[in-house]
Amino acid sequence: MKRFIIPALVATIGIAAAPAVQAGELWRATGLQQPESALFDAANNRIIVSNIVGNPGDADGNGYLSVLSLDGKIVTQHWTDGMDAPKGMAISAGKLYVADITKVRVVDLASGRLVASIVVPNAVFLNDMTADHTGKVYVSDMLADTIYRIDGDRPEPFVRDALLASPNGVFADGGRLIVASWGKGIKPDFSTAEPGGLLSVDLASKVVSPLPGARRFADLDGVIAIGDTIYATAYLTGTLYRYEAGGTPEAVAHFKPGSADIGTDGKSILYVPLMNEGEVAALKLD
Repeated sequence: MKRFIIPALVATIGIAAAPAVQAGELWRATGLQQPESALFDAANNRIIVSNIVGNPGDADGNGYLSVLSLDGKIVTQHWTDGMDAPKGMAISAGKLYVADITKVRVVDLASGRLVASIVVPNAVFLNDMTADHTGKVYVSDMLADTIYRIDGDRPEPFVRDALLASPNGVFADGGRLIVASWGKGIKPDFSTAEPGGLLSVDLASKVVSPLPGARRFADLDGVIAIGDTIYATAYLTGTLYRYEAGGTPEAVAHFKPGSADIGTDGKSILYVPLMNEGEVAALKLD
């Protein structure tokens, strides 16, 4: 696999650091190690966080998962060890699926025990994950313009399309996947020749469609939807965007560079991993 490097301070090169967000912030969990994803586990009233601990593309065995309480306290720092550079996560049928470079790790949700590793053939850099209403799991491959689908333990290419433009965040929303793309022509500092935007992939037809008014506006990382509103982060600037159909993306919060794969309780709270700060911030939405 090609070496894939995102320096911890890449976003500080030529980019002004935005101030930490104030309005709506409930708490910050500290003491984490390059937290990339924060997933709300509704069945167990907790937040699961993936910690990369090193180069996001290195199979170095340093990565692990942590558990936070809903008020931002670390319940278990090393809940699941034995990973390389864990990133996005999804829950399906009592199991936690974790994107880990070229594998998808499967964790027993009750115990935190790593029970399986699913090798995804031809994967380059697996990033975010989501599960649809039938329990099928999807994982983006950012460096291959591909989204894979996993049914049980069987991975298969779901859609491969240049329109995905380095797909990072994925979120199952009814009969579609919402995709946050990083953009085209990734440069050494991880800026892009053409910034990314928000896309929709129809689960039945697999047709990829840009969301109107949300094309080519930022190098996007995480994405979630609450009702008809989509939220997405831009890693390099730390910006949190809000988008509604018929409108254009609006910046609603500013963090330091490094905001990654956001999670939500599905109602009114967002969980924002701040990779470069080693923190997760909880925001109360208006």
